[in-house]
Amino acid sequence: MAFESLSDKLQNIFKNLRKKGKLTEEDVKSALKEVKLALLEADVSFKVVKSFMKDVQDRAVGADVMNGLNPGQMVIKIVSDELTSLMGSEMVDLKLNPQTSMTVIMMMGLNGAGKTTTSAKLAAKLKSRGYRPLLAGLDIYRPAAVKQLQVNAEKIGIDVYWDDKHEFLPPDIAKNAVGYAQQNGYNIVILDTAGRLQIDKDMMDELHEIKEKVTVDDSILVVDAMTGQDAVNVASAFEEKVGIDGVILTKLDGDTRGGVALSIRATVGKPILYVGMGEKLDDLQQFYPDRMASRILGMGDVMTLIEKAQQNVNEEQARAMEQKLRKASFGFDDYLASMDQMKKMGGMKSVLSMIPGVSTSQMSQFEDAIDEKAMARTEAIIYSMTPKERSNPDILTPSRRARVAKGAGVSIDEVNRLCRQFEQSRKLMKQYGNMLKGGKKRRGFGGMGGLGGMRLPF
Repeated sequence: MAFESLSDKLQNIFKNLRKKGKLTEEDVKSALKEVKLALLEADVSFKVVKSFMKDVQDRAVGADVMNGLNPGQMVIKIVSDELTSLMGSEMVDLKLNPQTSMTVIMMMGLNGAGKTTTSAKLAAKLKSRGYRPLLAGLDIYRPAAVKQLQVNAEKIGIDVYWDDKHEFLPPDIAKNAVGYAQQNGYNIVILDTAGRLQIDKDMMDELHEIKEKVTVDDSILVVDAMTGQDAVNVASAFEEKVGIDGVILTKLDGDTRGGVALSIRATVGKPILYVGMGEKLDDLQQFYPDRMASRILGMGDVMTLIEKAQQNVNEEQARAMEQKLRKASFGFDDYLASMDQMKKMGGMKSVLSMIPGVSTSQMSQFEDAIDEKAMARTEAIIYSMTPKERSNPDILTPSRRARVAKGAGVSIDEVNRLCRQFEQSRKLMKQYGNMLKGGKKRRGFGGMGGLGGMRLPF
């Protein structure tokens, strides 16, 4: 996931600061020097790092910090504030007209950045907010580009306008799409324009012609976070030659240093609107600078976690699960339901990354829960049980377990291990339920319960 390396390095730096009761100016400068190196290794622009470090040092090396009650925490807060400011301070959204009128959004970017998929993701996001979007396929050059758009649009129940007779060039297709939308009750048109392998005059001229044919409310640039500083260069070129209103970063969940997220606002002066955090069509998140800064510094992102839980977890099911947990009366079917909830929220790794204090290295403790292959084997084992065995695991005798192992294509040791883990979870939950009955203060299972109805796998 993006920023893993940067986050771990910053957490280690600040961990050492917190250990010291009182900081000297040399302590702060030494720590900030390490912060500077960590940012440069994360592929943050040198100019941005230089300006950022000056702002941090001016605030951190002062009497108020040095003589404060907790100088280490004060330095961390300063870095957090400056990171947030660097990425834009506040969340910025699309400039959407009232639903009674039309909004035209033009998606731009190079080939491979994920522009077509992101167009569909954005349409799904706007549809969930009550708009009626229409996707328009303007990429007449890349083979199957329109087909890709149609396949994704079908999954989310959104219509696509395209030139099926191959009579028009992209600027005219855009004009026709807007006219079609006005006549058929759509209030948003998302133009999926053609990309190129690199920036060239033909592409820029075509984008200018589209803007001449239709009134574009939002010119959105889609850039691949994994391309590092090249993404910043691309954004600068598009801003100079066409003009952009905002940026969507894709593949921020990948194995990337993530420096582009820290550089692009400061370099181009345009806000990051959304970030792509996965391949699924609902894996598009609004970008909150303060939440991203919090995640980078290992302080989690509880607000996003709660929002995800509220969107994906059925409240009635969550309450029913809570009652089962309290009574330790849950079975393997409940295990499956819990795993399904976790998948909808982006998977265990995504959830753990938003919990304060859970570092990348600590995630190794949850290796089986994070490993999708291990989870798939667990599901295969459970589905190989009969309904009666899933609801009452106590009847799983050695002969039954052997049959389950054979049906799931795994060793009997794996089945036994799952049963042992399940039994340990049930005993733990029984103790937890007794604690609640005793009137003790509820603290949440494993320190992570009660987040917007979220339930972690057992």
